Amino acid sequence: MNNRPRIFIIEDVPEMASLIAMYIEKADMQAFSYSTAEAALSEMKTTGEPDCLILDLNLPGMSGFDFLTRIRRDFRPTVPVVIVSARDADEDVIKGLGIGADEFVTKPFSPRVLVARIQAHLRRMTVSSAAAEESVRFGDYVLLLDSNVLKNGGRKIQLSVKEYAVLEYLIQNAGTSLSPEKIYTKVWKTQFGDMTAVAVYIQRLRKKIEKDPSNPMFIKTDFGNGYFFPKEAIIA
Repeated sequence: MNNRPRIFIIEDVPEMASLIAMYIEKADMQAFSYSTAEAALSEMKTTGEPDCLILDLNLPGMSGFDFLTRIRRDFRPTVPVVIVSARDADEDVIKGLGIGADEFVTKPFSPRVLVARIQAHLRRMTVSSAAAEESVRFGDYVLLLDSNVLKNGGRKIQLSVKEYAVLEYLIQNAGTSLSPEKIYTKVWKTQFGDMTAVAVYIQRLRKKIEKDPSNPMFIKTDFGNGYFFPKEAIIA
């Protein structure tokens, strides 16, 4: 499963869209290009909001301003939007920021600087999300307890419901060895079933959060007793 941030580029000049996409991909983010606002809007309705939007103003069909107004009304209001446009009149900048853009970049621009701006917005999103709800930090990760989300920097780590539940249970009991039976009863809500499922989910989690799953830093094995999350791994 791909956990890289999804960046939507709404730009009707193919060469410009390709250039931006190339630099975004080099920075280990996913780039998706759309030549019209309507196409991007349709994709958002199907797959949800991206992690950041790069928006041109002069588009065929729906204008960038109309698109921005629409997404701020119908989608999550905190999705960062960076306008990239050749229009640099004060009125355009004021209007763009006024209806919900987070930044206004005028053409020509440095693609590397644009990518740095995107990354800065993603970092701020991570920090603000963590500050807005109860969270637990370990290593480079933040576990958001209210929204059941695990993040690493600006990246959301895709976890299944039970993967999240296993991780949360281990963290809530940091320093205590938990037997497979205890984990199974807590997460699967029953005392009867295939206990080997616990080991399967532990391995899945290790592959997603450990640098070396064979020598885990976070989800450790207490041989004969079960699994535990070290207290010292949690950042106060």
